[in-house]
Amino acid sequence: MSVEYARKGLMGVLTPQANTTVEPEYAVMTPPGYAFINARMLSPHKTIEERLVDYFTNLDRFARQFANAPIGAMAFACTGTSYLAGREAEDKALGDLSRSLGIPVISAATAVVIALNALGARRIALVSPYEGRLDAACTPYWESRGFDVAVKTSAARPGENFHPIYSLPSGAARQALDEITDDKLDAIVMLGTGMPTLAPIAATPFHRGAPVLSCMFALIWAGTVLLDGVEPSADSLRQWLTGDWWRGRLPPA
Repeated sequence: MSVEYARKGLMGVLTPQANTTVEPEYAVMTPPGYAFINARMLSPHKTIEERLVDYFTNLDRFARQFANAPIGAMAFACTGTSYLAGREAEDKALGDLSRSLGIPVISAATAVVIALNALGARRIALVSPYEGRLDAACTPYWESRGFDVAVKTSAARPGENFHPIYSLPSGAARQALDEITDDKLDAIVMLGTGMPTLAPIAATPFHRGAPVLSCMFALIWAGTVLLDGVEPSADSLRQWLTGDWWRGRLPPA
């Protein structure tokens, strides 16, 4: 079924209720011919951790917001949930929902896994926007996926903000990236779907020779791969890193 603004494919995106980054970064990075529609995941719980678990528990209900829209794949644009749920529970939930909907369903974290595997990356660095429990849980998650976390730097900036991650500027990711001095990394991953990361990637797609990815970058790329029905490849990913269709869409520094 053809959609006027999505002749090459339409992506359904589930976004946490207060996230201010997912939709703008999709708008910047989505190539011509593709489109996305967004649904917000709402939770009454007070803490970040409780909301993340609530999103995961109610994935099927949130997905129903797309009704019979002709989406070809669905993206769960949240990373923290993956750390709290763990690899096995995440894979089961995404697999069950994919079978129920009849389309591929990925999370931001599994999109990063797809990207790292396409690159053949094993020794990685993490740029974390998290504090507390989420920061402690992120490294074990990536290790459970078979990656060696050689370096982790922090982009967190404690303060009085509406949200500790969504209010981060892209400069925080840039500064944390600059702190990485390891020359033997296979890839660098900037975590979270709430921390703006496209400006740092545009400025430095390869840091000390290592491809610089983020959860949102990987999610949008992997979603397009799924819509195309092709195998993920390092060549495709590197083309996205150096691609010119999205850089001009970034707001001025």
